[in-house]
Amino acid sequence: MPRICFGCTAQLHRGEELICTLCRNDMPLTEYSFNDENPVDRIFYGRINIKKASSFLFFSENGNVQRLIHHLKYKNQECVSEFLGDWYGQLLKGNGELVKTVDMVVPVPLHPKKLRRRGYNQVAGFAQKLANHLEAEYVDHILIKTANTKTQTKKGRIGRWQDDKSLYTLSNADYLKSKHILLVDDVITTGATMEACAQTLLQATGTTIYLASMAVVPKLWN
Repeated sequence: MPRICFGCTAQLHRGEELICTLCRNDMPLTEYSFNDENPVDRIFYGRINIKKASSFLFFSENGNVQRLIHHLKYKNQECVSEFLGDWYGQLLKGNGELVKTVDMVVPVPLHPKKLRRRGYNQVAGFAQKLANHLEAEYVDHILIKTANTKTQTKKGRIGRWQDDKSLYTLSNADYLKSKHILLVDDVITTGATMEACAQTLLQATGTTIYLASMAVVPKLWN
């Protein structure tokens, strides 16, 4: 079978990976950094005590970012996670302060049943690549999801947060003590899941939390 672009379905040429050159050049990078205030930070103002938040791409319906993440989550294309993580990591490693600061990268976890069904955590490859570029430890065994919920997206942000905050636990809080942690997810919509995960990580003494995602829905602040 010919290799095709996950964006426009054109045939890929030598040197192109997952998306063609035209689609890659058209990808909606946010260009937000971990230095200056940005709209992703403002999603979490007054909700959770984090140091900084950012996102790699803008997510829009029927756009190339949605198509990539759809292939990642529902078409067994785990390679998309590493592809995006390597791309974003290349950008982030130019931030010397972030490289020096972040001790570990933690992906938002899946419930074990969902993990078995899908076969992989769609955020894992992304988080691993970020950890490599930031010269940080990749840690996926301490933040644990304790319930397999299916209806979270149908709830409002407050209702989701009230439910989600009890859905995560730490298997070893001492391991995180006084660490600077980059918490990573795929798409920030309401921010409720990352809020709940960050709240759980902050139960460990002296932790400092940064947030990053593959994409963010810009309508959140329009």
